[in-house]
Amino acid sequence: MTAPVAESTADDPLHDFEHRPITLEGATRAVYVAGRGPGVIVMAEMPGISPHVARFARWVRDAGFTVYMPSLFGRDGAYPRAEEGLAVLKGACVSAEFRALAASESSPVTRWLRALARLAHEECGGPGVGAIGMCFTGNFALSMMLEPAMLAPVLCQPSLPLDQPGAIQIAPEETAAVKARLEREGLTVRAYRFEGDRFCTAQRFAAYAAALGPRFEPRVLPSTAANTNPPPFFAQVIGGPHSVVTAHLIDAAGEPTRAARDEILEFFAQRLRVARDRE
Repeated sequence: MTAPVAESTADDPLHDFEHRPITLEGATRAVYVAGRGPGVIVMAEMPGISPHVARFARWVRDAGFTVYMPSLFGRDGAYPRAEEGLAVLKGACVSAEFRALAASESSPVTRWLRALARLAHEECGGPGVGAIGMCFTGNFALSMMLEPAMLAPVLCQPSLPLDQPGAIQIAPEETAAVKARLEREGLTVRAYRFEGDRFCTAQRFAAYAAALGPRFEPRVLPSTAANTNPPPFFAQVIGGPHSVVTAHLIDAAGEPTRAARDEILEFFAQRLRVARDRE
């Protein structure tokens, strides 16, 4: 696989998104909103809403959805440099909102995200909403399935808990409730990782499969499919293939990462009943 041409290192001003302060569950967060159609919540990876995360959100918007992109950590729109990104990562690791080291326990921030899913459904209509989490937020889309409006969860390289590569971050009783709902309603959970990812390991996917059975649909991409020239945070701090649809995606025909992106968009379309134009 070949790396793409050099990309801009500028911050993304996010001017094509509506910047909305949204108060839910007693907490106010900035949410970037764009598009029309059923709602899809795009949750950023570390170290925040980078230009690559915003690019993915625009792909979702252009596929016929209303994107809700909440600011959960980091500097919104920032190009992911190593030193700044590492500081964001360290801060999030000790935050009580995320409980980055806790296994068999859900992050408190997922309650706010479930409320955001309800709001998105109320505002956008349709059968329900979708959500994608990445890296630090990867598992959040699963916890959000406790909200009835959530129909299409996607887990990209779910990496919590950080110090237990074979564990998942959701309370056992919530796992049981989510599994029962998946089976009752005929829903599935999509998940993506690179084969050589040291943060989202094969053991982690095995734990999800054990917890959810055939309702868990894993996709594992070869490490050779990753962009070899990602931004400094990913090159120096992450140090290997990790971000399937953002920093390590190669946006070129025939690339496995672009195919994964298209599959995710189709998954949202199928679950949320959006007709997509075929090329």
